[in-house]
Amino acid sequence: MRDWFHNANEIIRESLHLPDMRILGVDYGTKRIGLAVSDEDGIFAFPAGIITSKGRKKDLAALRAFISERKVGSAVVGLPIHMDGRRGPEAEKAIAFARDLSHSAGIPVETLDERWTSQEAERMMQGVSRSRRKNLRKSGAVDEAAASIILRTYLATRKSHSPETAGGE
Repeated sequence: MRDWFHNANEIIRESLHLPDMRILGVDYGTKRIGLAVSDEDGIFAFPAGIITSKGRKKDLAALRAFISERKVGSAVVGLPIHMDGRRGPEAEKAIAFARDLSHSAGIPVETLDERWTSQEAERMMQGVSRSRRKNLRKSGAVDEAAASIILRTYLATRKSHSPETAGGE
């Protein structure tokens, strides 16, 4: 059974031309950095915790350790763009962070428009009581969920732009 599952994953990865590496999803914030990581096949996104920000150098060091430990080969950082499409100061900070992360960790790092990820993460908590919701925000659960949504969106976008789907079979 395990061999069949492994072979099926190989076929999926080859047919989608997906690399055999994990991808890191990052919801960058000045207080907390939400993390998500893909499976080795780059198909599924899983919440992976948060880093409480302690300054750029320490944050990058923590991310380098995470990247090494989890065998991450690339990353995507959420880009907070205004609803009208403008880039504000937060977006510029995220772009600078993505550039620094790429340079520091030695991996490719892309950015992805995250306009709707925070709203989606908040919507996921609508059934939760107000006090519990406040605790989840404080604990970083919303940041972690947002990172998962960023990564899930990135993986879906990447898959939809693969050579097989782009050619219109």
